[in-house]
Amino acid sequence: MHQMNLKTLLLAIVVAEAATSAYAGGFSRGTADTEILYEDGNFNMRSSVTFVRPSQKYSKNGNPDLVGTDPYDTYVIPSFATKFKLTDSVSCAGTYTQPYGGSKKYDAPTYDGKLVEKFHIDEFGATCAVKFSVGKGNFYLLGGMFVEQLDYEREDFGGINLNLTGQDTGYRLGVAYDIPDIAFRAQLKYRSATSYGADGTLSVPGELVGVPLPKVDFAAKGYGNLPQNVELDLQSGIAPGWLAFASVQWMDWSVTKTLIVRSDISETIDQYNWRDGWTITGGIAHEFTKDLAGSVSLSWDQAVATGWDVTGETWTLAVGGSWKDKRGGELRGGLGVTYMASVEETKYGFNNSALDAGWAVSGNLGYAIKW
Repeated sequence: MHQMNLKTLLLAIVVAEAATSAYAGGFSRGTADTEILYEDGNFNMRSSVTFVRPSQKYSKNGNPDLVGTDPYDTYVIPSFATKFKLTDSVSCAGTYTQPYGGSKKYDAPTYDGKLVEKFHIDEFGATCAVKFSVGKGNFYLLGGMFVEQLDYEREDFGGINLNLTGQDTGYRLGVAYDIPDIAFRAQLKYRSATSYGADGTLSVPGELVGVPLPKVDFAAKGYGNLPQNVELDLQSGIAPGWLAFASVQWMDWSVTKTLIVRSDISETIDQYNWRDGWTITGGIAHEFTKDLAGSVSLSWDQAVATGWDVTGETWTLAVGGSWKDKRGGELRGGLGVTYMASVEETKYGFNNSALDAGWAVSGNLGYAIKW
């Protein structure tokens, strides 16, 4: 198999994985595209956008008006990566994505008064890889830093609005070994946890606090934790024009116990008390021509809910494709279909909620080029 064809196959895998990770467990969304560090070229750029539409309806809720309604919003995950080859042995990449997020919009107030609740994390990262020639392949050491920016919004019944922003930093480490001639790569990656004391404003209609003003703003602060994770990726050519790949990821979701918001007049606590999450993916990529390749994968994500919320088990089937154009770039796209298992709360008595089984559909489109 020729080297050029291998690169087309590998990019097809990246696309399928983007569609798979778009609806993983907990608050997971995108993943920083550090795979660009393994690409040939002195200067490489890759960008993509993934659209996700989940749909799952309440079968039980503390507010009967919400039974039969779907609280989930469509969301978009951007990704951008650029790589610079500094020497024959050292390359560095800058990445941007949204690794975490959540968005719900209710047709009627929840038992605790919520109408809209959403947040997302913007991650800006820099990662470098040092390559050593070992045996028939190459050994890599990876390391880098990232900055996360949190934006959180909540609208409550009665015209109450909460807005919070925060920032934290973290790091990623990794090791890998590859044999390019057979498209073999084994990679172990670690991403550190982050923690937030996000600041913002709770806006309350004046009549609720006895003030003759349209709105009164109170200082607010939110507290929460996001997990560390470890991922093992494997891939290898298995026959001319064929490549198999698999990954196992552990995420420390048990650190996400509560989201606490305190202001001068109130305190609210969202209970999660999640358990750690596991995601397992396996798939195959095939080269149709020297310029066209495709892949298919199946992913399972363990439910992290322990009775305190409705974050359940998922199964995702994803397909991806990559086409090399005449200008030296590669157009890529993918589709994913996720089955969302039914899930039920058990800790709130008559206020317990439950969701029927549902589906999420995701689509990914991107472009890659190198010089």
